[in-house]
Amino acid sequence: MAVSEAVREKVRNLPTQPGVYLWKDEKGKIIYVGKAVNLRNRVTSYVRHDANRAPKVAAMVSHAADLETIVVATEMEALILENTLIKKYHPHYNIMLRDDKTYPYIKVTVQEDYPRIFMTRRVSRDGARYFGPFADSTAVHRVLKLMQRAYHIRSCRTMPTDRPCLQYHLHHCDAPCVHYITKADYGARVRQALNILEGRDSGISRSLQQKMEDAAEAMEFEKAAMYRDQIKAIAVIQEQQNIVNTAGGDMDVIGLARQAGQTCVQIYTVRMGKLMGRETFSLDNSSDDDVPSLMEAVVDQYYSDGTFIPSEIVVPALEDLDGCERRLSQQKGRKVTVVIPQRGPKKQLLDMASENAAGLLEQKRLQWQHDVDKTTGAVEGLARILNLPCLPERMECFDISHTQGIETVASMVVFEHGQPDKKEYRRFKLKTVQGKPDDFKSMAEIMERRYGEKDWPVPDLIIIDGGKGQLHAALPVIRQAGCEAPVISLAKRIEEVFVEGRSDSIILSHHTPELQLLQAIRDEAHRFAITYHRHLRGKRSLVSILDHVEGIGAKRRKALWTAFKTLADMKAASIDELAAVPGMNRQAAENVYYFFRLGTDEKRKLTQ
Repeated sequence: MAVSEAVREKVRNLPTQPGVYLWKDEKGKIIYVGKAVNLRNRVTSYVRHDANRAPKVAAMVSHAADLETIVVATEMEALILENTLIKKYHPHYNIMLRDDKTYPYIKVTVQEDYPRIFMTRRVSRDGARYFGPFADSTAVHRVLKLMQRAYHIRSCRTMPTDRPCLQYHLHHCDAPCVHYITKADYGARVRQALNILEGRDSGISRSLQQKMEDAAEAMEFEKAAMYRDQIKAIAVIQEQQNIVNTAGGDMDVIGLARQAGQTCVQIYTVRMGKLMGRETFSLDNSSDDDVPSLMEAVVDQYYSDGTFIPSEIVVPALEDLDGCERRLSQQKGRKVTVVIPQRGPKKQLLDMASENAAGLLEQKRLQWQHDVDKTTGAVEGLARILNLPCLPERMECFDISHTQGIETVASMVVFEHGQPDKKEYRRFKLKTVQGKPDDFKSMAEIMERRYGEKDWPVPDLIIIDGGKGQLHAALPVIRQAGCEAPVISLAKRIEEVFVEGRSDSIILSHHTPELQLLQAIRDEAHRFAITYHRHLRGKRSLVSILDHVEGIGAKRRKALWTAFKTLADMKAASIDELAAVPGMNRQAAENVYYFFRLGTDEKRKLTQ
């Protein structure tokens, strides 16, 4: 299955910001999660033809039917969100990605009298402060080493009580274990280290910058490189991690966007400090309401049906904040805080949710415009290109299907205003052409039967699946039946359009909505015809097999077919289920049951 034009249009209009993309199959199941520095550039590589594409990627693209994206602030946020979503959805094609232990945190044991700072891969609710996760473990090690040397933060798990350890003698620790430094002074150093982790200016970056310049001027390039790496490591650590709440709590962030009378709400669910997912809602009848009243309605409705209520909810505005907190706290049975942030990480996360909601609205608008171009615009374009007397508001397309002339059938599909009208579909079992393939005679028969029906609506355009020969076979019969609608045929090889009264064909560009509409009609006619043909062929196979079962005549064959539809279902049926079919008895049911369980050689003897 190739990527649809609707998805291609969505890709062409993706933002160029960092983010995460989620490929889905035709059932809406997420089959791949990826990250990107530039969403449009990265995702475009999937829909571009590439003969050298890896087999796994080619397989994923062949099953991709839809796309969803989440915009974030930085590449690191994209990496971490990608990891979280993979753990949540377990997409089929993400088999090579790393597990949770890949991403380290920096842990500060602020609950201890003399806190430690070290790297960990587990987050616990133990009173400590956690920063991360971080994608670059090398940067984490450099920063921890820098903090130990700059602030002499202890690294030992258990403090000795009789004498200082080796770290003191290496001048990496001031030995709080034996009280060589007061608790107040040590606490001040820990606060300086926390400032770095929180992204505040502690002066250390400026100091390192000066040391790097001095070392370079003194031709001490190795030392200068060391300071440069430390500066880079601090920058990595200080990069805002919007995807993770360092407090490690539960929180919902409700973003909102409006465009042309449409309103979209996006709710980010943060659990244990990690962004675990999002929900998206469209609001009806909301064009006249202001944001505070909209938010009031969203919060009341979203949490009214037993939905988990976190301890904190972040919103852009609210009509009655105190009343909302009171109602939610009463529902939850404990205190719930509703926050309207003006700055800081929560405001950044709220902005990200609102930005993604705006992006979804824009995608919806572009999809609507694409659908208009593909349907109404394509219908108008066909009228112009084919020089039709009126807009082809009702188009009928025909296709023939058979297996070497056996079970020859035809389909008629109808498109109204560029959209399929399935209640108008018809299928025909050919009466005059059976036993040998003859598409021209088949088409002539079906035209006579269709356009001989005077009570059926008259189409504005008739489309024949095939080339010039099929067109010439259909035309005389259509005209003889008194139908004067324009007739064209669409040949598969190079998608040529043949028009009545014109010797040369029309070749439309593959990217035009007009050709895509014709292809959609032709492919739908083919699908409808081949489905009916397979149904009849399967029925014939079942009937021919049951001919060899003792006690099964025409009536019982028909009853069995009606009850089980397919040979596989009949084979799987028990004796009791077979006997329950109208007209069957237990002996006949046993004959059918045991016939399907005979070996190949035994069956062959019975059918000879």
